[in-house]
Amino acid sequence: MSITERSAVIRSDSPDPSSHAATIYDNEDAGGESFDEEDDDDMDFEPMTEDSEEVEFFDTADEAEAEFHDADDGLSGVEIEFSVDNGEGEAQDGNETETGVNTAQPAAAATVPRPLVQVTRSQILRLFGQHGLQDLFRTHQANASGNPRLDDDEEDDGFTGRSSRRRRRGQALKNNYPPIPNEEGKKLMSSGTFGEAGFYEDKLRRRKDRLARRLIYRELGVNQQPPGQANKLISQGLIPSWNADTIIHYNARCYSGQFSDDGNFFFCCGQDFKVRMYDTSNPYKWKYYKTAEYLFGQWTITDASLSPDNKFLAYSSIRSVVFLAATDPTLSADPIPLDFAYLGQGGRRRQFSGGYSHFGIWSIRFSGDGREVVAGTSDHSVYVYDIESKQSILRIPGHNDDVNAVCFGDNSSPHILYSGSDDTLIKVWDRRSMGDSREAGVFMGHTEGLTYVDSKGDGRYVLSNGKDQTMKLWDLRKMMSTAKASDIDASRYSTGFDYRFMQYSEAEYEPHPYDCSLVTFRGHRVLKTLIRCHFSPPGSTDSRYVYSGSEDGCVYIYNMDATLAGKIDVNRATHHSRPRDDSLMHTHSYSIRANRNPDDWKTCVRDASWHPNAPVVAATSWNGWGMQTGTCTTHSWNDDAAEDEGEPKMGLRVNQLLEEDKSLYDDPRHGGRTSQFRSRLRSQRVAQPSGDDDDDVDGW
Repeated sequence: MSITERSAVIRSDSPDPSSHAATIYDNEDAGGESFDEEDDDDMDFEPMTEDSEEVEFFDTADEAEAEFHDADDGLSGVEIEFSVDNGEGEAQDGNETETGVNTAQPAAAATVPRPLVQVTRSQILRLFGQHGLQDLFRTHQANASGNPRLDDDEEDDGFTGRSSRRRRRGQALKNNYPPIPNEEGKKLMSSGTFGEAGFYEDKLRRRKDRLARRLIYRELGVNQQPPGQANKLISQGLIPSWNADTIIHYNARCYSGQFSDDGNFFFCCGQDFKVRMYDTSNPYKWKYYKTAEYLFGQWTITDASLSPDNKFLAYSSIRSVVFLAATDPTLSADPIPLDFAYLGQGGRRRQFSGGYSHFGIWSIRFSGDGREVVAGTSDHSVYVYDIESKQSILRIPGHNDDVNAVCFGDNSSPHILYSGSDDTLIKVWDRRSMGDSREAGVFMGHTEGLTYVDSKGDGRYVLSNGKDQTMKLWDLRKMMSTAKASDIDASRYSTGFDYRFMQYSEAEYEPHPYDCSLVTFRGHRVLKTLIRCHFSPPGSTDSRYVYSGSEDGCVYIYNMDATLAGKIDVNRATHHSRPRDDSLMHTHSYSIRANRNPDDWKTCVRDASWHPNAPVVAATSWNGWGMQTGTCTTHSWNDDAAEDEGEPKMGLRVNQLLEEDKSLYDDPRHGGRTSQFRSRLRSQRVAQPSGDDDDDVDGW
């Protein structure tokens, strides 16, 4: 996320984000009501100003649709007319009938007639949805003073005083997105690079492709494939279901969580500046490992990365220091700080004490050999840190905005780097040929900033998530040359969309004229936070899919032709899975503007990880009442079974230490008062009530 010059990385000695709260409403202007909330751009704090007129608010799709229809029904057939004074005299009073016609009193007749302005139903709906009353009257005042009429294809938007191209009544909305299914993606699916393509399909009966039928076809040799290819075809079809096997509850939002390359390790980063580590050698039965903490962190832990041998975990915050912690639970040594701002050059290495920080770090990755860590930062740069020499050996100031994502192009080589930025560009860096400090090539095609970049690990294919609500697949052989990219102003094709608070209108989407991506995926929502995307692993899925988290509480799984292969509904699986706890509300407030009702249960899946050897997906989310807490949920393939035959049953609720907590099963409507009552009984002697109220816990 972007940290502008007026909203730079917060450099306070305290990790408490409450010191950066922005007062949204003034007491005097709001009739004595004030809300002191923090704006969470993941880690970006930017207060509202009087000029923030274009801010739109988010609701879930269901809420937004319901509210629109309610307003539509209630205002059906209603038109309002009112007069606007030209400023030459005082407006006269009049009586308005129920039909909206203004009938002026005879005594109030003026020699100069005032213009009559008609407000339609759609303008009323937009008035309450986006802009202020002052814009409405200011616009009509301008129109009354003699502005020329617009052309038939143009309309004044009625609220901002600006004209815009509008769709005529009966004219269909233009769909400027690439078609689905994507033809280039179909070629990739049949090429063998992204999984096996089946040769037989039972189209006559349209049966569901269940595992039992696939096993029968394999034994009968229906597909006419070697056994190895038939097994891959079976395994790649095992997409996890939406039912949650286990729900791990945290008292803070969860920002990222990933399996190790061998699947034996999993970590989860929280906004409480702690990283929990788990033993996942049995992907269906996890074991708690240990917890590492970021000292003097700012706002949250932004990212983490495991070394290839799983012995060390690097994790970052909005500071220039990355901590390196040993994963061995028997080692209790403090984590080692790695100061990325130290570039050697005869300078003195400073002792980190949580004070001034040169920049914030949004993304980090270990190199394939485990000797280096690459980071994307808020000072528009890419840093490469050498662990042995304990200093940054390379700084690439190659972007015009925050670098939100970095990764290595090849697991076996540290030479090729990818970086994705809020300047809408993905740049390719070859460290072997950087004499002129220029990139080797550019991927251009997103119209808004990048939130994540992932490499397939083969040195060829790259995946990215963008704030333009699309995910794109890129081929290194089709990247744009540096010379051509330098002649193009990428900012021309960006609208400055604020994904934290604004809605993205698909009707106004314009494709990038220089888009060099292979496939564009859409359907998920990249809103509120830096939502991540990944390639599915070659072991358990044969690299058949790509998948992404989403602001609507789901994990979207796509085929390579951009069609939807599956969807894991985390919100549905975890809804009301813990009682409301008022002590956790607003501890990490996201701002009242982002949640119309902060007391509702809301879910935003920020990251997801597919186990490399089993059909299991772990989803890391902001999840809970008012989206103030977090969860890590595991979802496995179960052939659409409604419940498990064995133990543990689906939907097991545990705490961060994987201990089953009975209080998580309390009635969520009572905010955990049952467990509070039991705790009081255990801690002190009380007089038991008599009569018929023995079982009434509300009586206590």
